[in-house]
Amino acid sequence: MRFAFRPFLAFTLAFLFPIVSAAQQAQAPDSTSPQTQNTPAATPEKQKDTDPKPPITTVPAKSDQNTQGNSGTGKVAGTSNDRLFYTLPNFLTLQNAGQLPPLSVKDKFKVVALGTFDPVQYPWWALLSAIGQADDSEAQFRQGWAGYAKRYGTTAGDSTVENFMVGAVFPSVLRQDPRFYQSGKGGVGRRTWYAATRIFVTRADSGNTQFNYSEIVGAAFAAAVSTYSYHPESTYISTPTNPHLFVASDRTLSNTANVFETQVGLDTITYVVKEFWPDVHRWLSHKHNRGAIPPPGSNP
Repeated sequence: MRFAFRPFLAFTLAFLFPIVSAAQQAQAPDSTSPQTQNTPAATPEKQKDTDPKPPITTVPAKSDQNTQGNSGTGKVAGTSNDRLFYTLPNFLTLQNAGQLPPLSVKDKFKVVALGTFDPVQYPWWALLSAIGQADDSEAQFRQGWAGYAKRYGTTAGDSTVENFMVGAVFPSVLRQDPRFYQSGKGGVGRRTWYAATRIFVTRADSGNTQFNYSEIVGAAFAAAVSTYSYHPESTYISTPTNPHLFVASDRTLSNTANVFETQVGLDTITYVVKEFWPDVHRWLSHKHNRGAIPPPGSNP
C-alpha cells in the first residue's frame, strides 16, 4: 500500500490511546468480583508442588469473552476467533496463553489464508483503494473506475503477499511462531513498548525467544515482490518549470525501502492495537452492560 504513513500513524494513535486510557481506568479491582473472592492466592503454588507436569496452556479465569485469544477456540488449533473491533480477523492473537504446541506448516498457511481471504477483507481493501484514489497515489493508474480497479488489485496483492510471507512462508522455513501473545501487564507505556518490540522479538517453535526474522525478512521480501512485479514500472512526472511529462522509474531500491518501512510501520501499529484490544473490548462490554435495563424483580 502506497499512501502517507505518518498521518495514518498520528490518526491511529490519537484514536487509540484515549480509549485505552479509559479502558485501563475501568480495570480497577472490584471488591465484589467473584473472581477476587473465590480464587485463593496460594492455589497456583500448591498445584505446582503436587503436579510435576503443569498443563501446557493457561486457561483464563474469565470465559465470558467470545474472542479473546484462548488456545483451541479458533478454526485452527492453537489460534483464536478474535476480531479487531468486531470485524478485522485477529486469529493469530492469543490472550492469557502459556507455552503452546507449535503450529504445523499446514496450520500456519491455513490460519493465514482464513484471515487474508475473510469476507471482511474485501470491503477493507475497497476502502484503502478509495483512499489511494483520492490521494491519486500511483498517478499512472489515473482516475475513473479503471484506475480504481488497478488500485484495488495492487492493494489486495500487497496484503496477500505480505500476510503469507510474514505469517506462513518465513515462519515455516525458519521455524518461528507467527502468533502474537498479548502481555496485559503493566501500564500503557510498558505494554505499548512490549507490543511495538514484537516486530523484532518473537518465539521460535521451540518456545525460545528469537529475533523476528519472519517479520523483517518477510516484509522486505514482500516489498521487493510488489515493487518489482505487479506495481507500475515507472511514474510520469511533470513540474511547473517542465510541463512535459517524463518517466521516472519506480523500481528502485529506495522505493522498495519506502514500501518496507510502510509495511513494518503498519504492522507495528497493528501489534499495539492487538495488545490493547481485549481491554477495549471489555470496556465496551462493561459500558453496554451498565446501560442495559435490569430485569424485573432484580435489585437496583
